[in-house]
Amino acid sequence: MKPDLRVTIAGVEFANPVMTASGCCGYGEELARLYPLCRLGALVTKSITRAPRLGHKPPRTAETASGMLNAIGLANVGIDRFIAEKIPFLQQQDTRIIVNVAGSTLEEYVEVCARLADVPRVDMIELNISCPNVSEGGIEIGSNPRLTEQTVTAVKRVFPRPLVVKLSPNVTSIVPLAQAAAQGGADALSLINSLIGTAVDIETWRPRLTNNRGGLTGPAIKPVALAMVDAVYNACPLPIIAIGGIATAADAVEFILCGAVAVQVGTALFVQPDTPLRIVDDLSSYLERKSLSSIDELRGKVRKY
Repeated sequence: MKPDLRVTIAGVEFANPVMTASGCCGYGEELARLYPLCRLGALVTKSITRAPRLGHKPPRTAETASGMLNAIGLANVGIDRFIAEKIPFLQQQDTRIIVNVAGSTLEEYVEVCARLADVPRVDMIELNISCPNVSEGGIEIGSNPRLTEQTVTAVKRVFPRPLVVKLSPNVTSIVPLAQAAAQGGADALSLINSLIGTAVDIETWRPRLTNNRGGLTGPAIKPVALAMVDAVYNACPLPIIAIGGIATAADAVEFILCGAVAVQVGTALFVQPDTPLRIVDDLSSYLERKSLSSIDELRGKVRKY
């Protein structure tokens, strides 16, 4: 009998614990041309804002050692077009749908989430209060416990289904932000968002990104993400969705051992779009090798000295 890979977050069951990460596969259409999205635990959309955003001018991505920098600037179609043009496609997909929501003000977060409350196909919202690539909102909220709690509380009033709050590593301590999100009524947490970084072209003497700085993602940030997941798991009761350099089943197992319920795959999608499928298959093989019947038997079981 195959091991049971199902996980439950805030009362919502997922076929497996492997999701896409926001911003790394658009709204899912391109990925669906390569394999059925039902193989995913969940599809997490790119960030949606009230109005359409063009984002920053190119170049807005740059490869780095063991990762990449990006400063996309939350480019997206806006909530009106998302509901009109993207939801019909998402309604046809046999997987959980988590919509990432970003904003510049508290009012914008509330307005967008209220609109999504009227779309039953949206299983959860991932509240992006941690984007390092915009000048307003985002990290301004996500680095302040009081504003984090206030924003989460306001959104919970208008969105009746589970709310996941995405936390930033670009803070002195991530634990108070996790606790503030819990106090505000969050149902789960996702962590971490990207670290702030930059790179310079030594021939032109210019930054490799027009925004000068961007978010560092990929394997380079995995040890940081792992430590933060461990810290939050031991200080906050909310379920954790782990993000940060996950490219193999071994990576996923590390995060689950440190307390994560599920994982998101981001940068690896740009290299090998079927990475989530390989992780799911290899997780099953790992559990069989360890004589475990369920993925839940791994969670939080890291053996510390």
